[in-house]
Amino acid sequence: MASREHNQTGNGFDVLVVDDEELYCRSVGEELARAGIDCRLAFSGSQALEEAAGRYFDVILLDHRLPDSDGIELIPRLLSRCPGASLVVMTAYHAIPNAVQAIRSGAEDYVVKEPSVRPLVERVLEVKRRQEVRRRSNQPPEAKPQALIGSSPAILRVVEQIEKIAASPDTTVLLMGETGVGKEVCARMLHRLSRPEGSPFVAVDCASLPGNLAESLLFGHQRGAFTGAEQDRAGAMEEAGEGTLLLDEIGELGALQSKLLRVLETRIFQRVGSMKPLALRARVVAATNMDLAAKVQTGQFRQDLYQRLCVFPITVPPLRERREDVLALANHFLSLFARRLERQIEPLDDEVAERLQAYHFPGNVRELKNIIERAVILAEDGRVETRHLPRRVLSQVATRPGPAESVPLDFRPGLDTLEDLERKMILHALRRSGGVKTEAARLLGISRFQLMRRMERHGIRQVVVTDTSGGSGRTFD
Repeated sequence: MASREHNQTGNGFDVLVVDDEELYCRSVGEELARAGIDCRLAFSGSQALEEAAGRYFDVILLDHRLPDSDGIELIPRLLSRCPGASLVVMTAYHAIPNAVQAIRSGAEDYVVKEPSVRPLVERVLEVKRRQEVRRRSNQPPEAKPQALIGSSPAILRVVEQIEKIAASPDTTVLLMGETGVGKEVCARMLHRLSRPEGSPFVAVDCASLPGNLAESLLFGHQRGAFTGAEQDRAGAMEEAGEGTLLLDEIGELGALQSKLLRVLETRIFQRVGSMKPLALRARVVAATNMDLAAKVQTGQFRQDLYQRLCVFPITVPPLRERREDVLALANHFLSLFARRLERQIEPLDDEVAERLQAYHFPGNVRELKNIIERAVILAEDGRVETRHLPRRVLSQVATRPGPAESVPLDFRPGLDTLEDLERKMILHALRRSGGVKTEAARLLGISRFQLMRRMERHGIRQVVVTDTSGGSGRTFD
């Protein structure tokens, strides 16, 4: 990593202001100087990158519109040079889609410029105060809150649901989805949006709770409650305070199901060995990769507990149903591991991107994260190539897009109208994608929303995909 001025040893505090409106830029700089803050000014994207290449900045104030680049596109490049910096995007006109895109790209905030530059300066001073507190207490910089990355309709629906339930702070939420889809990330996003700043986030893996200590770990215990209980101990419910308690793999919870139900109904619990009632102040979020409804039918899970947990269910989609998010996630992990390993890594080239987009990711987002971490470790020259990808990713491309690829497009020249041809192309794409509409839309070069509209117009509601192994066909709604 290049040698850079300032702050690598923890001394000083520098700010970079990037804005092509020279008068506004200088006004911010002068106000920061009066507050005793060192700052540099840049009037273009290229100048900002040049400044960040040789100097570390604690705060970057970045204009959305620049003469030579889009500010939002600069965010990952600036943060790769100043990892951990607080980056705030400034704009003359607030637009929610732009704000969402900026936050997902790594910005801490997206603010509208005001006539007075004082609010911006106050924001910078607040970051400086936080840094000084951490330095005095010898604590590492706090990790940025995780957010859901992607712009697919499937993940945007999840974001919308999380934003809605955030307004109901005590409502229990059930997150459902396959292993690795990001259920804990969803829980942390909900926590950030709905709980007091600085409140605890406590995660309990129900599948790994030891049977003889499960009750104590969850509810706590009093001294002498059982052999070995030599002192009072708070359980997860108490430790969560006014924050969030995540009960992961809730389907694995055994004998404690009835006690948990009682707590959710009354929001009161007791430590093991104590009669003193304690209030549950945290929001409870449960997560599972199982079909809890099926476990209810087989008697493995209490129906009343299932109904209590399922007040607000959210299904997190597998990565194969949001393929348009693969590259955004891959680039996020690329930047993450490049910073962690202190390496300069080039953006993914087209061939690597195509291989990743073609892969079906049975392990979902977690598998993609592991693949990118491995690739960054292997890319000693700073460039991720296809040879750095696992064999299973490369072999998937050779067999893709699936069992229906051999199905021909039955086009009859002179007989079929354009409407007929469009309908056949849609059916063909759906068969090739195995009935996955997001992938079919990608094959057709249109959005999933456009595909749904055209399917509705053509009266396409079901597609039968033949299983080439000799079994019966599968029908996709």
